[in-house]
Amino acid sequence: ERKGMIGNIYSMGLALQALEASRDFYAPRDWDCAQAFAVVTKHTFELPMAIAQVLPALVGTSYLDAATLNCDAPADLCPSLRTHRVPRGMMSPPGASQAPQESQDIVVHYSITNKLQGTPFHYKTIVMVPGDSTLLEVLERAEKKDPENFSFKTEQTSWGPMVVSIHGLAASDNDRTYWQFRSSGKPLDQGVGTYKPHSGEHIQAVFSTY
Repeated sequence: ERKGMIGNIYSMGLALQALEASRDFYAPRDWDCAQAFAVVTKHTFELPMAIAQVLPALVGTSYLDAATLNCDAPADLCPSLRTHRVPRGMMSPPGASQAPQESQDIVVHYSITNKLQGTPFHYKTIVMVPGDSTLLEVLERAEKKDPENFSFKTEQTSWGPMVVSIHGLAASDNDRTYWQFRSSGKPLDQGVGTYKPHSGEHIQAVFSTY
């Protein structure tokens, strides 16, 4: 139903490692992972943390195998990497062989909504950004256009910038609240620092609970 996606794009690396490490225990036959690998190999990972978690699965191993490696062994005694299960050609990002094209500006519809805490509010705007812009750049453009309504704050994490406050309303671990970003009503599977909206897309930031 989700075409190979396990959780979100950030969780795919560890999910594939877990399935790789446990497939012999839970299933007598080889695990059919073509769809899951297709999700990973069609996505261009930019965050070092995500890359570090995906790479072991792409060579048919997991972090658990690090304990059995003999780093003092000669190179010719090292086990060969089991890359035969990754379809040939899927290691290259889509469009890698194509010449770079000039980015054209796109229009993104952006709204913020709070019906959960304090005085409810809903503001929406339309911003124009270069076609390869991240969602973070969309937020920055919206703030520049209307700082009174679209101000926001971020915190840097190992997974990139995380939005912790919008329009003066901050997320809270104690209240179990956070800002969830959605595209046409569906939660995004990437963070604001890596997600790249397409032209005409409707992005909503909704104050939510977990």
